[in-house]
Amino acid sequence: MGQGNVLDRLMPYDQLRIIIGLRGIALPVVLILWGFVICECMDMLPSISDYYYLRTRDALVGILMATGVFLFTYRGYPRDEKRDHKFLPTDNIVGNLACLFAIGVAFFPDRGSDFDQVVHFISAGGMFVMLSVFSFFLFTKTKDGKQPTPKKLLRNKIYRACGRFIWLCIILLLLNWAFFEDTSLEDLNPIFWLESLALWSFGFSWFVKGGAFFKDA
Repeated sequence: MGQGNVLDRLMPYDQLRIIIGLRGIALPVVLILWGFVICECMDMLPSISDYYYLRTRDALVGILMATGVFLFTYRGYPRDEKRDHKFLPTDNIVGNLACLFAIGVAFFPDRGSDFDQVVHFISAGGMFVMLSVFSFFLFTKTKDGKQPTPKKLLRNKIYRACGRFIWLCIILLLLNWAFFEDTSLEDLNPIFWLESLALWSFGFSWFVKGGAFFKDA
């Protein structure tokens, strides 16, 4: 019996998808609340990664690791040789890469050694790219090439919108890094909010994929 079948018996895939989405949405919120309430950090930190240096590192590392494990166990539709582009990776490959990148973000801090920083930022970028691939390319597929229902077509529009929004956040993060570091714009914590918006977009697309919204009858 394949790994996906065993996991599906232990936890339905729709439930797994909703849990993945919930973790993505919860991460920024948990870090802010934990920072304010428990760590008495009254000022929002510049990025999600910076919460590693408070007690909130437990939540940061824990949620990233748990999300990575869930993504590693995730199995979507198999490749359709007739319909899928030959360069389109499978859910299995994208999930494994997203897991690897999430572990890289969790274990290599952004203010560590030069090696730590390189691994951290490559992992963060790679993780967001993989999340956008899930939303834009993989969630829009249909099982066995079946004709999509009207609600499936609506869901596909949502998936693509979420994927595009994640890419927009990535582009704005790069522009901020290139042109707006050490400017007054940093007072608005653009990195934290762009990272959060990307995670919320990722989480919402997984909610929809899990059947929380716009589910077929």
